[in-house]
Amino acid sequence: MEIALCASFVAILLTTVLFLKAISRCSRRKYNLPPGPKPWPIIGNLNLIGALPHRSIHEPSRRYGPLIYLRSGSFPVVVGSSVEMAKPTTAFIDRPKTAAGKYTAYNYRDITWSPCDAYWRQARRVFLTELFSAKRIESYEYIRREEVHAMLRDLHAASGSGRRVAIMIKDYLSTASLNMITRVVMGKRYVQGEVIHERGSVRTLAQFKELLEELFFLNGVFNVGDQIPWLDWLDLQGYVKRMKKVSKALDQLLEHVVDEHIERRQREGNGFVERDMVDVLLRLADDSSLEVKLSRDSIKAFTQDLIASGMESSSETIEWGISELLKKPKVFAKASEELDRMVGHRCWVNENDIPKLPYIEAIVKETMHLHPIGPLLAPRLSREDTSVGGYDIPSGTRVF
Repeated sequence: MEIALCASFVAILLTTVLFLKAISRCSRRKYNLPPGPKPWPIIGNLNLIGALPHRSIHEPSRRYGPLIYLRSGSFPVVVGSSVEMAKPTTAFIDRPKTAAGKYTAYNYRDITWSPCDAYWRQARRVFLTELFSAKRIESYEYIRREEVHAMLRDLHAASGSGRRVAIMIKDYLSTASLNMITRVVMGKRYVQGEVIHERGSVRTLAQFKELLEELFFLNGVFNVGDQIPWLDWLDLQGYVKRMKKVSKALDQLLEHVVDEHIERRQREGNGFVERDMVDVLLRLADDSSLEVKLSRDSIKAFTQDLIASGMESSSETIEWGISELLKKPKVFAKASEELDRMVGHRCWVNENDIPKLPYIEAIVKETMHLHPIGPLLAPRLSREDTSVGGYDIPSGTRVF
């Protein structure tokens, strides 16, 4: 009797669930989704993703067109791979929640991973009007000039030693780029072999570079836990463990930097003058008129964004440019001729000369086209139902 009653209950329950599911399907809007390969159960189209995700995603676009629909584990994904499909729209201004944003960006407190809310809008205004205003960028021109000259002097000294030695240009480029950024952001210039922070795990310039490279890498990895949330706790690839480690190390350094700046403000009192971007952020943190108060974590997250996003992108692009020029002697000769003609053979090139160098500017743009630092930008999230290229993009879809 009890078995029959239990069986009847299970049958009624299953019938109810199936009935509700059928009603849900009938009432659900029918979307005209972009074309794409058929997904597998659970993993979706993750089977298509190889070691270079941007190339893996490009392959289906050659078959299905410039706008394709995929399933990335548990989530729908739309990939636009043409200029027309990549036109900006406010529907795609949000960000999905990812492990990188949680563990390396102070729980989404930076500007890269922050969701589109009042905090993000305020952060964007701070970056545009305070940190990257034309006047402030111009005021740091002397720093960029000094660091370029220092790099060229170091390269000249290394190449003029009288011995035939291989020179790793990337090391000089990354050091110059890092020092430009750290002087502008933190008021610091780091020297090879110098102890950066005695009490923290970041002690030397080499360790600092390694941490920033690790941070850059982890913010671009294809983490399985981000695609299939119920597998997140397993950390199958070990990325979350690495994120926590690099975040802890960088936080120790950033804590030290913030403390130094606060101590200088207190020590100088009324005679205090802002020297760098951390000083600007600390001043804004005390501004009671802000819609959302900037916390200490906000200051550290913005500082980390400014340093990490600038160092790798600049040095890598220049390295690729030099590599391409060395393989094309005619292009190299034409660029040299333009420099000699417009600037002079024995003159330093400065930022005011850039408008007079269209050929070199074209080389830089083509380098960025051939070797983009981030072929896949951080994913966006569709905040509402919208249409692109004649296809429907449902709310909640991740967009690349």
